[in-house]
Amino acid sequence: MEGPTATGIPNRKLAMWAFIASECMLFGTLIATYMIYRGRNVVPPYPEDLLNIPFITVTTFVLLMSSLMMVLALAAVQRNDLHGTKLWLGLTVLFGLIFLGGQYYEFNHFVHEGLPLSRNLFSSTFFVLTGTHGAHVAGGVIWLGTLCLRAAAGKLDARNAGTVEIAGLYWHFVDAVWIVLFTLIYLLL
Repeated sequence: MEGPTATGIPNRKLAMWAFIASECMLFGTLIATYMIYRGRNVVPPYPEDLLNIPFITVTTFVLLMSSLMMVLALAAVQRNDLHGTKLWLGLTVLFGLIFLGGQYYEFNHFVHEGLPLSRNLFSSTFFVLTGTHGAHVAGGVIWLGTLCLRAAAGKLDARNAGTVEIAGLYWHFVDAVWIVLFTLIYLLL
């Protein structure tokens, strides 16, 4: 990673924090919209009839464990442990894919139960909010997948730890957003 800057934070890391701040505004707006329309659903089916909280709890656990895998990947690359870097990055990608598979299953279930995107206020805000999050997870999976491929090619070591750290910041942000979404959508019906 590049040397110190006037702020004491490398420019790429500062840029990622600025990007995350802008993403907070995006998700804040989507969450506010969801909360404004929450409970104003007048056209069935209703969320409480379709949400599978135990299933989503498992996929949430998988996503949160992927953050642990990301921490372990960063620790491995910092100590030049190529095998550990590949293992933990690969597991982070796998866990992200499992989460996305769960989201696809849930979306498909909703549509088959008569709740497509345009059915009611809940479906509109639900699909936009969780779909936007899912797109962010997919972007993170692709990014981490490229890092995994670099590690597999032997091109990721302690000199590149900053690159893995920046990807980790993004991944942890995506996980933190899901904690908020899971709480608001699934637990506070």
